[in-house]
Amino acid sequence: MNLLQSVLYYSPNLAHVHLLLNHFPTIGFGIGLGLFLVALIGKNEELKRTSFVILFLIAALAIPTYLSGNAALEVLCSGGDTGHDCPAGVSIAAVREHEDAALWGFIFMELTGFIAWLGLWQFRPVSRLPQWSVASVLLLSILTFAVMARAANLGGDIRHPEIQSAPQSTAAPQGEADKGGMARTFGAYVTGHTWVWPSCETLHFVGLSILFTVMILVDMRMLGVGKNFAYASLYQILPLGMLGFAVNLVTGMCFFIAAPQQYTKNPIFYWKIVFVILGAVNILYFMLLDEPWSVEAGKDAPLTAKLAAAMAIFVWVGVLFFGHMLPFLGNAF
Repeated sequence: MNLLQSVLYYSPNLAHVHLLLNHFPTIGFGIGLGLFLVALIGKNEELKRTSFVILFLIAALAIPTYLSGNAALEVLCSGGDTGHDCPAGVSIAAVREHEDAALWGFIFMELTGFIAWLGLWQFRPVSRLPQWSVASVLLLSILTFAVMARAANLGGDIRHPEIQSAPQSTAAPQGEADKGGMARTFGAYVTGHTWVWPSCETLHFVGLSILFTVMILVDMRMLGVGKNFAYASLYQILPLGMLGFAVNLVTGMCFFIAAPQQYTKNPIFYWKIVFVILGAVNILYFMLLDEPWSVEAGKDAPLTAKLAAAMAIFVWVGVLFFGHMLPFLGNAF
């Protein structure tokens, strides 16, 4: 196996990865919410902006956190997706309950992160966060923190029976283990109806096309193409790119929930997610820093803006590459 294959196929114990990541959504989101409340009390716009950045980044980090949960189950229980042959002290019923709570927490967290991003996008032109986004993020962040705290507590029940309110059986009958909860029911719906998966594939391609088009337009302008356009005019189309990403996220989660073993056993999938997170961090440069805003019509972009644009193209081409190579470089399709 050559060096490239070694890098691509290196896969640490994903149960450890999940244990490492699963503290960030709850604790990090709590920090972001705390800063936001302080900013509201002190009427500090910059602190509000900082809290929105934290909420958006934590929402991005919640993606690998949720995805690694199924991989952790496959490591923990030899029965994997069926939930059989779990070690002593592990309740498959607790796993299923945690799985459903985590899905709700993920949905609320991504919605909060999306609204926070829109607030950040509007901040630059008007130098303040719009009131609709402040009120929406306040409500959603409180609800999200409550849901995530419950999911974290249920996750602790899986390996910490001493904190359970009542003893639970560590084994489950075959029918009960296979039935699962909301997440498993939704996954069965996606795979059980022939029109759902191809419809999601179509929407996934459309979302990717929108995202990639917006990314190319903005980043190529930074690299010197289309100098007749000022960056401020291209800034207006960034929400279209985020809309494309949202479509990709929703449809991608439909695929994952329907057939998690198709992805958790594929190291290439995790490289794709790494590049997605890098892309989320990269977009903040074009929203928060001043260098892109110095690029007026007819002017060349500064070196830092060019480097950020080149990195963005590299990252999103990487997402596209690893996504399309899943059946060929991976081992699960």
